[in-house]
Amino acid sequence: MKSLAVSPAPTKAAEARRQGTASGSVDGTFGTNVPRFFLLALDLLMLALAFFDTYLIAPHVRSFAINGGWLHHWVFAPTSDASGEFRPLGEVAWMLYIMAAVVVLGLQASDGYRPLTLQTRTQVVLGGILSPLVGLGAIALIPFSLRSPQWSRVFIFTFTALSMVSVTSYRLLIRWYLLRRLHSGIYARHVVLAGSPVAVAWVADYLRRTTNTAQYQVVGRLQIESGGPQVAGLPVLGEIASLGDLLVHRPIHEVIAIQGNEASDWLGALIDTCDYFRVTLRLVPEALLFGRLRDLHHVYRSDPLRLPEVVLRPRDFASDALFVKRLMDIVLSAVLLVALAPLVAAVALAIKMTTPDLPVFYRWQVVGFKGRRFTGYKFSTMYADADARREALSDRNEMQGPVFKIKEDPRVTPLGRYLRKFSINELPQLWSVLKGDMSLVGPRPAFPHELERYELWHKRKLCVRPGITCLWQVRGRNRISRFDDWVRMDLEYIDSWTLWLDVKIMVRTLWTVVSGSGS
Repeated sequence: MKSLAVSPAPTKAAEARRQGTASGSVDGTFGTNVPRFFLLALDLLMLALAFFDTYLIAPHVRSFAINGGWLHHWVFAPTSDASGEFRPLGEVAWMLYIMAAVVVLGLQASDGYRPLTLQTRTQVVLGGILSPLVGLGAIALIPFSLRSPQWSRVFIFTFTALSMVSVTSYRLLIRWYLLRRLHSGIYARHVVLAGSPVAVAWVADYLRRTTNTAQYQVVGRLQIESGGPQVAGLPVLGEIASLGDLLVHRPIHEVIAIQGNEASDWLGALIDTCDYFRVTLRLVPEALLFGRLRDLHHVYRSDPLRLPEVVLRPRDFASDALFVKRLMDIVLSAVLLVALAPLVAAVALAIKMTTPDLPVFYRWQVVGFKGRRFTGYKFSTMYADADARREALSDRNEMQGPVFKIKEDPRVTPLGRYLRKFSINELPQLWSVLKGDMSLVGPRPAFPHELERYELWHKRKLCVRPGITCLWQVRGRNRISRFDDWVRMDLEYIDSWTLWLDVKIMVRTLWTVVSGSGS
C-alpha cells in the first residue's frame, strides 16, 4: 500500500504561517495559565503582608541603622510622638492603599498580568521592582505636598523594599513551577487528525516543525474510509465512526479535521461526536493550506497553532472558574486530610484490630478523566474474598446496568457497615483529589469491567474529572436502582455545572454524611 512519507511543498501562505512559529514555541499556555484575578489577589496579599511586616521590623531597622552609624540622621524624619514610636497602624494604612493601587496599575500597564509562562524572567523582575518604586514616589509625594516631616522615611523605604521582594519572588516562583511542569510534558495536548492522507501528512509535518512534544503530540489519524494510502509515522486509530469509543479509552484533547474540496459527509458525524464528548475541534479548509492567496490574509489572533481554522471549544475550556474549582479541591482536601488525620489513624487501627488479615486501604483501580486509569484508595470494608464472591451474588444485584450493588451485602465486614453508613470509607479519596486524579465534586469514576458494558452515551460522564460526590449522592443514591438514572444525573451535572452548584452539593453531602444516609 502506498505511503505518504513527505508533505507537499508549502505555498507562500503556508510558508508565512510556518515562519510565524518556527522557533518551536507557541503562544499558548497549555493549562499553565494563572487567571488575572488570582494574580491580582496575590499581589494585594503580598503587599499587605509586606506592610504588616514593615510595621513589625521598621523600628529594629531604624535602631540598627542609627546605632550602626551607617546612615546620616537626616534620613529619618521625626516620629509622631516624643517616645520615638511609629504612628499607629491606622494612621499609616494610607501608604498601603496608595502602594496597592500604583503597583496594580503599573503591572497592568506593563503587561504584568499576561500568563507568567509567556513573560521572560527579566520582564517579571522589572515589573516587580519598577511598580513599587513608582509607588514609593507616590507615597513620598503626600508628605511633601502637606509639608509634614512627621513620617518615618525608614518605614516608607522598608515597605517599598519588602514590596519589591515579595511581588517579584512569588511571581518568579510560580513561573518556575509552571515552566517546569510545562517542559515535563504534563500539559501536552494529544491531537488526532482527520482528512485526506495528503492534508493529514502536511498538518502532521507542520505540527512537528512548529511545536514540541511538551505542547502538542499527534497520536494518530482517523480514516475517512477503509483502505487508502498510509501516512508515514502516523498510525491509524480507526474510522470516523469509532471516534466516540476512542475518546473514552485514550486521552485525546483535540481533533483537527481538514475539510477537502469535495463533499465531506463525514464531517457532521465528527462535529457531533466532539460536541457530545466535550473535545476541542479545529476545522481547517484544505483549500487554505494549499491555495495561493495574494491579498487576503488570515488573522491568527492568539491561537497557538497559527492555522487557518475555525476552533470549537467546549464550555468553560481553560476558564477561570475551572481554575478556582481545582484550587478549592487542593485547599479543602489538604485541610481535611490534616484535620481528619486522627480519625484516619483511629479507623486504620480499628480495621487492623477487627480484621487483621485485611489491608487498611483498598486499592481502587478505576477509569477517570478521558479514559485515564488511576489507583484510588478507600478504607477496606469487605472481606478478602469479596471480588471472588461477586459472580455468585450476581442474581441479588439491585442495580439495573453494569454497576453491582447489594443493600445487605454479605461481603461487607461489621466495621465496614458502620464506615459505609457515614461514608467514612471514602476519606482516603481525599488523597486522590489532592493529586489531581479526582475532584471533590464530579461523576463517579468507572471500574474497568463496568466500562466494558457502558453504552456510548454513558461514556460521556468521563469527559470531566471524576469526583467523590455528585448529584447522585445528595439525591439519595440508596433509592437509585437504575444505572441509567445515575448517569443522567452525572450528565445533568456536566451540562449545568457552576461553582455555586459544587458548593451546594458539598453542603448537602455534609448533611448526608452526618445523617448516616451516605451508602
